[in-house]
Amino acid sequence: MEFNGFAQGVPCWIDASCPDVDAAAAFYTALFGWEVPEGNPEFGGYRSATMRDRRVAGLMGQMEPGPAYWATYIAVDDADAISEVVKANGGTAMMEPMTVGDFGRMAVFTDPSGAAFGIWQADTHPGCELANEPGTFCWSELMATDMDGSKKFYSAVFGWAWGGVEEYAEFQIDGRSLGGMMPMPPTMPEGMPPVWGVYFAVEDAEATVAAAVGLGATVFMPPTAIEPGTFAVLADPNGAVFNVIALKPADVGS
Repeated sequence: MEFNGFAQGVPCWIDASCPDVDAAAAFYTALFGWEVPEGNPEFGGYRSATMRDRRVAGLMGQMEPGPAYWATYIAVDDADAISEVVKANGGTAMMEPMTVGDFGRMAVFTDPSGAAFGIWQADTHPGCELANEPGTFCWSELMATDMDGSKKFYSAVFGWAWGGVEEYAEFQIDGRSLGGMMPMPPTMPEGMPPVWGVYFAVEDAEATVAAAVGLGATVFMPPTAIEPGTFAVLADPNGAVFNVIALKPADVGS
């Protein structure tokens, strides 16, 4: 599905911060069919991955030592105004609002429980121009340590309403579910902060996992059937964790 812009509060972009960008580019190109041209040195070599000449995700080198990770960005109309709302509700700025060429304006925060997320005020770069189809971003999910506190925070910042069930909440705008939140699983390492995860749509979860393993990925959770379809949790060769999901036909693009 093609997109030319996103309303405020909608997850609109994802990117991976990794120690070996070439390895990441090769992995996701082979797994999802992305094209990942060299990045512009003016922007630190940041690479925009595409499918059918439409942006789908970003890849960048790490600015500080640490584990590789995928980040989620939420669309906003005014990054500076939202930054003040974030801080007034207990969030912390990791990166204050900054302009990125003529692409847009961004900032990065942690919520009161420590989960990192970004915001994106679009100019010429609307965010993901292709999503909700195989090989592209389709869902964001927060593994939370404080479900009630997280609901309160994100509702105050982005106006999200909440649906779903007690053990798996779904954040919504205008009645449309945009992502989910679940309690941090007890199997996670002790002391691990809450984290936003990303999902990529695939046609066949089992085949995708097998292909990913052949390309050097690690399986954290094998293909597992859930109500919307079949999902799995993987880490790419850099160690960045991501999810894949093969949705049931009725759920694709919903």
